[in-house]
Amino acid sequence: MSEPATPVTFPPAFLWGAATSAYQIEGAVREDGRTPSIWDTFSHTPGKTAGGENGDIANDHYHLYRDDVALMAELGLTAYRFSVSWSRVQPTGRGPAVQRGLDFYRRLVDELLSHNIKPALTLYHWDLPQELEDAGGWPERDTALRFAEYAQIVGEALGDRVEQWITLNEPWCSAFLGYGSGVHAPGRTDPEASLRAAHHLNLAHGLGTSALRTAMPARNSIAVSLNSSVVRPRSQDPADLVAVRRIDDLANGIFHGPMLHGAYPETLLADTSSITDWSYVLDGDLSLINQPLDALGLNYYTPTLVGAAETAPNSPRADGHGASEHSPWPGADDVMFHQTPGERTEMGWTIDPTGLHELIMRYTTEAPGLPLYITENGAAYDDKPDPDGRVHDPERIAYLHGHLSAVRRAITDGADVRGYYLWSLMDNFEWAYGYDKRFGAVYVDYATQARTPKSSALWYGEAARTGALPSANTTE
Repeated sequence: MSEPATPVTFPPAFLWGAATSAYQIEGAVREDGRTPSIWDTFSHTPGKTAGGENGDIANDHYHLYRDDVALMAELGLTAYRFSVSWSRVQPTGRGPAVQRGLDFYRRLVDELLSHNIKPALTLYHWDLPQELEDAGGWPERDTALRFAEYAQIVGEALGDRVEQWITLNEPWCSAFLGYGSGVHAPGRTDPEASLRAAHHLNLAHGLGTSALRTAMPARNSIAVSLNSSVVRPRSQDPADLVAVRRIDDLANGIFHGPMLHGAYPETLLADTSSITDWSYVLDGDLSLINQPLDALGLNYYTPTLVGAAETAPNSPRADGHGASEHSPWPGADDVMFHQTPGERTEMGWTIDPTGLHELIMRYTTEAPGLPLYITENGAAYDDKPDPDGRVHDPERIAYLHGHLSAVRRAITDGADVRGYYLWSLMDNFEWAYGYDKRFGAVYVDYATQARTPKSSALWYGEAARTGALPSANTTE
């Protein structure tokens, strides 16, 4: 398909950002009072991560943050989404804050503001303090109560200078990869526990939102980032359409139902009734979860293709969420996941910008009047420096051009999308995949911690500076 004759331009106030998360980049895991999170424990458990790699050092952002912020400014970014390490701020997950931990985020925010980069703070990006996991983790109600206290602490410390707040990042992964399939920390494989975890993550979001409201100026924006799936049927056969509805409930409705509408889908409760009676949903919980939001974050990478099981329900799942004998889809063992056709990234995920447009338009209807941000979107490729030390990644440029064009089409179609956060600012610790998968616009040599902007970073920086997409055919 040829590119349009006129440039794809964005509204003047559109935010051009990049995203990271604490455990993936900070390192310094034992400095200034920080204690282990579930990802420290998981990554140090033999066999859990590729090559036994961990985030002990990662990108050493804890010490190099000034250089990293200067690089963002040099590229022309106008926003930066980062997460706070709960166990750096509140090492046991309860009690008073460690000021040395908060001071790091104060310095980071001040550095961003001094470069006219808008900070977007995510309170939870999967790194639960290990002591809270030892007490039962997200399947226990108390964890949601502890999260509200943590939110209050961070809100009071940084609410005067951070205006954009996100409670949770991808609670689906925390619940179902962490407690269902076990491919993420803490590595548990209990279908009932995964559903309990989902509810208590929802409760944490609601309680955390309320806590932030009391701790911060009213001008601040509070959101949540959902990795809502674009679930498509293999065919129009009624059995395949039922499979879509079941996975949509487990991927999407289980979170946006209570968060946006104050109720779980009745079909979800029925489909999972053999696993749990949902008695941990107490009177008043749904009202606590259903707090008014100022925005909604959407994370998108690839669509999901499903159908009714045929003759081999025990065949490997092609759901893109890692290999495990245990399913992250409780009550849906008879749904089959199929590889969608098309080009793929290094993660094996199909490249399909139409899914991003579809997702945006769905939530334009699902949450009318609620501003949207694309809080993650990006691709992993096998990036390597050339003999001159430059890193050319034309595949990522094409990926970004396609997906940002889909965002612009959605805006034209009436969606209120106010910003885009590229995943990721730089290569980092990619969870169970270790350092093998490179999502960054900036190449990181982990042996030297040298940062090299890839050609996609320069391309994206030009888009940020001009508000228009450069050609996808550039080599620089």
